[in-house]
Amino acid sequence: MENKMEWWKQTSIYQIYPWSFQDSNGDGIGDLKGILGRLDQIQDLGVETIWFSPFYRSPGEDFGYDISDYTAIDPRFGTMEDCDKLIKEIHKRKIRIVLDMVMNHTSDQHPWFLESKSSKENAKRDFYIWRKGTKRTPNNWISMVGTSGWNYDKTTDESYYSNFLSFQPDLNYRNPKVKKAMFDVLDFWLRKGVDGFRLDIFNSIYKDESFRDNPSSLRYFPTPDNHDEAFFQKKLYNLNLPESFQFAKEVRKHISKYKQKPFLIGEVSGSDKVLKSFLGEKADGLNLVFQFELIHFDYEANFFKELLEKNERVFPAPYTPTYVLGNHDQRRYIDRLGGDVRKAKVLSAFQFLARGIPVVYYGEEIARKEGKISSFFGKDPIAKMNRLVPLFLSNLLGIYINRDNCRLPMLWEMSQNAGFSKGNPWLPVGTFQPEDTVLHQKTNKDSLWNHYKALFHLRKGSVVLKEGSVRTKSSTHPDVLCFERVLGDKVVIVYLNFGETETQEVIPKGSKPLYQFGRTKELGGALQLGSHSGAAFLTKLKK
Repeated sequence: MENKMEWWKQTSIYQIYPWSFQDSNGDGIGDLKGILGRLDQIQDLGVETIWFSPFYRSPGEDFGYDISDYTAIDPRFGTMEDCDKLIKEIHKRKIRIVLDMVMNHTSDQHPWFLESKSSKENAKRDFYIWRKGTKRTPNNWISMVGTSGWNYDKTTDESYYSNFLSFQPDLNYRNPKVKKAMFDVLDFWLRKGVDGFRLDIFNSIYKDESFRDNPSSLRYFPTPDNHDEAFFQKKLYNLNLPESFQFAKEVRKHISKYKQKPFLIGEVSGSDKVLKSFLGEKADGLNLVFQFELIHFDYEANFFKELLEKNERVFPAPYTPTYVLGNHDQRRYIDRLGGDVRKAKVLSAFQFLARGIPVVYYGEEIARKEGKISSFFGKDPIAKMNRLVPLFLSNLLGIYINRDNCRLPMLWEMSQNAGFSKGNPWLPVGTFQPEDTVLHQKTNKDSLWNHYKALFHLRKGSVVLKEGSVRTKSSTHPDVLCFERVLGDKVVIVYLNFGETETQEVIPKGSKPLYQFGRTKELGGALQLGSHSGAAFLTKLKK
């Protein structure tokens, strides 16, 4: 069957946080040469697309998400020559590369902002959002971290707006020169051959032109998939504006001229209606958006059945769902499972076998655990804002205030600093056992690493899993999720047991086993599913 579906609708994504992946020079910080040295292992795992968190020049106050030069490599990570070689070597291995692009804001050390703040008459003044207001803020807008979004600057006796941290001033996209400058940045990297961009807090791009006050709300804590109602405020005028939906289409159109057919995946939050607005009513906006339902999953079959069915109702083809269990801003999902690797295998199997794009955060493939760094000692600026909140209380309240804990160095081998660095790591490696490392798990056929490898390769080699539709099926047991992926007359049928009870499922006659994990056994036309086990079979539709 000829494969005509766009490549980005079929890919799998692996996120690398450069600070913590591999250090090559002993300074304790991961770098591009370190990543280069691990590319063969990434290829062996079966990764199809790598998404890199920022490695542009930056003061590093928000660890790269505060950019001071979009077209330079920060010396911490290497040189532009290292970057060019990295792009070349990634492509040589038939892997795609996606860069994190922070279009919403810059560092307050970016030359644009230094010019902008120098005087009201400066040519770059309108590159950012400035308003009169000293003793009283210009309006009541609250940032995404719960503070006022307005930051007073005595140089010109005015305040600038930041929708995240105070040292990250928001760009003013109502100024056409800003839009052109950022499109030039995209062009710079696309000419170097990158295959797409992950767009950081893209739903914050535009703000209300009249600067109207936001209405109040009863909700305080934000959730991963909803920042537009939090801190007792409904963010009607500083998040998810119609202009941002339209801008998504503009960016998509701008990058479509490149031969690599690059794609955009947006970090946005809000209702399904909002997410779909960023994708465009004709699927002509962002190619993909992150969907974060899995971040706060209920580990039970019915949760995943309802999620599959909801995505098919709301995001049917040509829309493509995404399945995300973690990232650089969220508590590691293995900790939410109490460290149970059996359950991690079930969750990751769902992620790879459902219709959509699986996004894997580095270390998930080895069950890299959450750190235990208190906010008092955190390097994360969010932690510094919450120094007096103890770790147990933040966990109890369900808020994540120290992102250091999900960013710990990768565990490669049982050696100094787990093979991450010969120097003093920027974050502690923590305690670990041989079985926690990549090297050990590669030699253990039942390890989580080998399970992820099997899933990456299974999906990579199956046109049904890449392109097929999905439909849920009834099961003999409430703890078992059963669904089919269908393409033409070919069907992949999936069984996942979320429960402790062993159960049996009927296998269609003539089915060919594709993948099994956990205690599964075929018994004369039936599948015996052990607790927290799963299997996938290839069969054909009955005529």
